[in-house]
Amino acid sequence: MPLLFPLAPAPALRSVVAALGSPTAVREARTPSLRAAQGTTSVELPLPVHVLDHLVPASPTRLAGWRFVIRCGDQSVAAADTTPTPDGWKFSHFFEGPYIASTERAVLQAESLGASYQARLLSVPELYMLTLWLHGDHTADPSEGSLAPTDLLIPLAPAPPGIAAHRPHQVGELLPALGHRLTRPASLTTTTASLATPASLKAPAPTSLTTPA
Repeated sequence: MPLLFPLAPAPALRSVVAALGSPTAVREARTPSLRAAQGTTSVELPLPVHVLDHLVPASPTRLAGWRFVIRCGDQSVAAADTTPTPDGWKFSHFFEGPYIASTERAVLQAESLGASYQARLLSVPELYMLTLWLHGDHTADPSEGSLAPTDLLIPLAPAPPGIAAHRPHQVGELLPALGHRLTRPASLTTTTASLATPASLKAPAPTSLTTPA
């Protein structure tokens, strides 16, 4: 069966279409390819972006937004993120970068697996990591649903050091390995790092929604 893409909320899609029709929004975006695009643009590949805030057993995910790929002709020129507000979904920003191509590559990988999955994105801020999440319940509400041990995760490039991009892993295998990777260095280096690194030079906390720079 083909990979299944959930239906994006209509207000989220409309907000992106409206932003594409706004010369100001396109001009102010840091997306040279989008600004230089000639011809009609289309909004494709809707994916809900879930966030896994903590790498602990049974940690729930939360829906942080919807992401769309902007295409002009046969080329992807940008992506667009939307965000939830008390009044509904709204356009957030356009962006470019390697995650667009790697998302499309991971989708092609998923379509060749021969199984039925619902496509999502999963962000792991603790590792600055973004994956294509293949959820086994393809009929699930895309805004809900926990990670199942048999769901697949395909890390997108660029992946964190030591993690192979574009290699599918079952959740039950990958998350424990990521948790071990995250906690073990901390137990060995926390004391020396805290003494050697001034507070002004420590890395900022990751954002809740992984996007390329």
